[in-house]
Amino acid sequence: MSKVGRSLFVVLVIVVGALLLYPTIRWYCFVSQSIKDLAAGSNENIRDWARGQASRETLVLREMLQTDRNQSVPEDLRYLTGFAEDARKDKGMDSPESWDVYSLLSSFASEDELFMAIESYYRDEIMDAKRLSGNVLQLGLDLRGGMSVVLEADLDSFESQHGYRPSGDELSSLIADDIEILTSRIDQFGVTEPDIRQQGADQILIEVPGEVDPERVDSFLMSRGSLAFHLVDSELTARVNRDYMGNRAAAFRPDGSIIVPDYIPADRELLGYYTEDEYGIDVLREFVVIDSEVALDGTHLESVRMERNPQNNQPVVNFRLDSEGGELFHALTSRHVGEQLSVVMDGKVKSVAVINSAISQDVQLTGSFTEEEARSLAVALRTSSLPIDLSVVSQQGVGASLGTDAVSIALKAILFGLLLIVCFMIIYYGPAGFIADFALLMNFYMMIAVLSALHFTLTLSSVAGLVLTLGMAIDANVIIYERMKEELRAGKSPYDTVRLGFGRAFWTIMDSNVTTIIAAVVLSVLGSSTVKGFANTLAVGIVCSLFTSLFVSHLLFDFFVKEESFKGVSLSWRRSGV
Repeated sequence: MSKVGRSLFVVLVIVVGALLLYPTIRWYCFVSQSIKDLAAGSNENIRDWARGQASRETLVLREMLQTDRNQSVPEDLRYLTGFAEDARKDKGMDSPESWDVYSLLSSFASEDELFMAIESYYRDEIMDAKRLSGNVLQLGLDLRGGMSVVLEADLDSFESQHGYRPSGDELSSLIADDIEILTSRIDQFGVTEPDIRQQGADQILIEVPGEVDPERVDSFLMSRGSLAFHLVDSELTARVNRDYMGNRAAAFRPDGSIIVPDYIPADRELLGYYTEDEYGIDVLREFVVIDSEVALDGTHLESVRMERNPQNNQPVVNFRLDSEGGELFHALTSRHVGEQLSVVMDGKVKSVAVINSAISQDVQLTGSFTEEEARSLAVALRTSSLPIDLSVVSQQGVGASLGTDAVSIALKAILFGLLLIVCFMIIYYGPAGFIADFALLMNFYMMIAVLSALHFTLTLSSVAGLVLTLGMAIDANVIIYERMKEELRAGKSPYDTVRLGFGRAFWTIMDSNVTTIIAAVVLSVLGSSTVKGFANTLAVGIVCSLFTSLFVSHLLFDFFVKEESFKGVSLSWRRSGV
């Protein structure tokens, strides 16, 4: 490859690295801490916060309209002009030259439309940050603090319930189902994607990053979920929806909770019926008034599955109750044929169905479900209990202050080690040391870019692998430079010195690095999570090191040392010429 071609390739690598690093740089340098804190919460918390902001700003605009309709739109509400322009465009209306409160509010068909525009603005801002946080170089538990929990399958409990002990593939399947259910509870708990994975034959390792409450972790891991069936008060439900669905700003407090009207009696409860939107956030479909008394507890569920109705191919949710639950459900449905029954999960209505006839153990929920809605409902119902009970084997916490200290120590270790290597190369190899240092910095840049693209979790062991890799990376340049010195002592020209130095050092560098990569792969496959972090960082660093030492360094020497010239780059401060 020509010098120009190699140069363009290096430039391309730098540009690609910048693109890979962009999410990480943006997250850690340009996203405010308040946005990070909100993005770390659950989707439900984000929805409540966005709804509270929408309620507050809708009331502010209403008051401004009443006091002076011609006053200018405040700066912090100017973002609404974009929504207003889109609304006017849909109606075939022109936008005003300057926006006042009246022209802004008159652009929306109703106050509910304004409320939804404000809510979507705040929701999208936090959801974008939430998605960004999942695509950056993460800090591990030992650097940012958090909690590590090891759970073990309770085989004795399973045997007492089913009459036998699971083993082999069946046990692995039960553990996998437990992991799926625990993962589905992430949003309920409100943490940023905890790492949940199987450890050994019958254990689950869970690492929850950030500052967490141990009691909330226990609830998240071990609770059966508050699943219940409630009868629906259809008359009050219709009345509430007439009052609230056209004016949602009046339905919610600033904290996002629902305002219960005075006409709702004490033995009734007002809840929201939610379906997920494209962001994974529960969107209010309507309001439902239910009987506060639990008609049937979710503990009677034995199995849940999403299937398709053979008659119309529509998605349905089928679940089976135990014998006691079947008797209770048959008695309930026999008395309330023609009424509506709701499925309530953790304070939210998941489904509403009409009781057409008496039902015993096998229940089918039908409706205008999409496949995704039916699957989500099936998952929600399954999370009310775990296929195999779990017990806590160990629970360890890492304080946020300790994590901050670890980050500081890790950064100092990287910078101090990098500085020592840079100084050593310049002092020992003179001007040629600058080339080695540039290749080293390029290596570090590429490593961070690759780890960021892989959404790697950086731990203390990973930092150790990073520092070790920097030392090994400069070792390749030392081998090349020493080979060059031998060629110089043999009387070779500067051009031949560079060519032979890189050529004869090539296989020595490759042999040593390939064997290290093999060791890193073995450690990554067979090692524990801590060892894997070290091994993965080491493997990525070695690959980047081979590229920078054999390709980038060679290219830089070729710019200074030409075949037709006798000038070169000095390999020490005592000698002139390579």
